[in-house]
Amino acid sequence: MSTKNIEHIIELSKDLRWQIGDDFHDVLSESIYAEASKIVESSVKKDDQKRRFRIDAQIDKIVTSKVWGFPIMLLLLGVVLWLTIIGANYPSSMLASLLLDMIHPMLKNGANFLDFPWWLSGFLIDGVYLAVAWVIAVMLPPMAIFFPLFTLLEDFGYLPRVAFNMDALFKKSGAHGKQALTMSMGFGCNAAGVVATRIIDSPRERLIAIITNNFSLCNGRWPTQILLATIFIGAVVPESYSSLASLSAVIGIAVLGIFFMFFFSWALSKTVLKGEVSTFNLELPPYRPPVFWKTIYTSLIDRTLIVLWRAIVFAAPAGAVIWLICNIYIGSESIAAWLVHSLDGFGFLLGLNGVVLLAYIVAIPANEIVIPTILMLTVMVVGIGGGAGAGVMFELDSVTATGDVLKAGGWTLLTAVNVMLFSLLHNPCSTTIYTIYKETKSKKWTTIASILPVIAGFVVTFLVAQVWRIFS
Repeated sequence: MSTKNIEHIIELSKDLRWQIGDDFHDVLSESIYAEASKIVESSVKKDDQKRRFRIDAQIDKIVTSKVWGFPIMLLLLGVVLWLTIIGANYPSSMLASLLLDMIHPMLKNGANFLDFPWWLSGFLIDGVYLAVAWVIAVMLPPMAIFFPLFTLLEDFGYLPRVAFNMDALFKKSGAHGKQALTMSMGFGCNAAGVVATRIIDSPRERLIAIITNNFSLCNGRWPTQILLATIFIGAVVPESYSSLASLSAVIGIAVLGIFFMFFFSWALSKTVLKGEVSTFNLELPPYRPPVFWKTIYTSLIDRTLIVLWRAIVFAAPAGAVIWLICNIYIGSESIAAWLVHSLDGFGFLLGLNGVVLLAYIVAIPANEIVIPTILMLTVMVVGIGGGAGAGVMFELDSVTATGDVLKAGGWTLLTAVNVMLFSLLHNPCSTTIYTIYKETKSKKWTTIASILPVIAGFVVTFLVAQVWRIFS
């Protein structure tokens, strides 16, 4: 509608005023001016809008370029993960000191004062409470750091650029470009990554993203990777290079997870989830400063606390099971010891051992309790000093002391490497499995998403073990 047309209509409305009345004339005039205002806003750019557009375009030339796009993306993700891991150390230590070193003994003393039977005290406090305490101490601080940082990048407008950069790679693997965002979210928590797949419109491609999200190395698995890399990988190089070697090994595992995500996305798209890769128009929103405190509040409530609560719900029965199998005996051996010895043969084929396999079975509810469970089972089965009793999970104060316990349990460099690989390639935790079912409403796809990584873990560790033994 041109300006002349608008003026002509206004003149006609003045001539008709005596026929239609002043009220209707006023309403008509307001509507015309409102429409004119919309036309001006959509077609005329003010100086500050042009300037902002130019700045956005200049930034996009860099962050979405073929040369700088990926390095910037990896750098930002690396900074977020580094801040998460390093920043979580202090609050995790404080929570562990509070929940494990202070409250746990107080609860034990209270149970003794109230004359609880030993089995009830052990079941409730050494089993259920300790598992929940470990999950809170290890899981809460990283999530409370990662999710707000991730949400700030999202609000700033950078994450759509990540999807833009990785769209071509995911299309080649038969997946959707937006899976780049759900993959990144999975580095914080796989359950949150599964929920994030709602942004993918295609049901087929969303299912691929859900099934393969477990290959993102979540916060619960980073501590295991860092600990084992520090103890075993760093020891095979000169001391001055040990930190670099350990860091490189952990990054290598994370990159390997991305490779497996692409591989299985491609395999699924060519077999059980055949279909055309959907195209989508990705509108890059303007960069804008995030609403900091609102973002922090939303990410903590909507993501951190909800995921943490689900993890606690599943961790409590896991702690009960761990305590029971360590304190119920079949003949002269506990169920745990019997299971460890039974799994040792299969574990040897995989370059692992029965302790590791049993730890990953009973720690399905939460990856955070894997290392405490391994240490507890090692001390119990090998019969070395350490720990506070059968079924009581613990961690040692120093990396050296932890390494001594693991080596006493027969761990070698091969064991450490294959545990790092199996930590990447094993079933999702119970929280993620439950979330997958909630999102897919399918037992079939939940089962496939749970079993596929385990099969991959068995195959990869078996091949690595055989090649290692041939050349060593």
